[in-house]
Amino acid sequence: MSKRDEYVEKMKSQLDEWNAQVAKWEAKTKDAQAGARVEYEKQLQAFRRQRDQALEQMRRVQGAAGDAWIDLARGADDAWAKMREAFEKARSHFQK
Repeated sequence: MSKRDEYVEKMKSQLDEWNAQVAKWEAKTKDAQAGARVEYEKQLQAFRRQRDQALEQMRRVQGAAGDAWIDLARGADDAWAKMREAFEKARSHFQK
């Protein structure tokens, strides 16, 4: 397995973990009171937005030729860091 493939697999694995947690949060959102539901939805939307950007970066890395993936990985790392921040922020709201 190439370094690029290992990198992409690591990203996919993390994404799968986050998506599993988000599914739990979505269920919690459905059961929440109106005021809390609005805040939960806001956090989920922020996370989904960051997730979509990170997915796009991951796809670019995955499709990059030769060593070009290394440069694209830097952008993906930035997108992943923002997604991690959005995830942690959402988690803090759902643990209240």
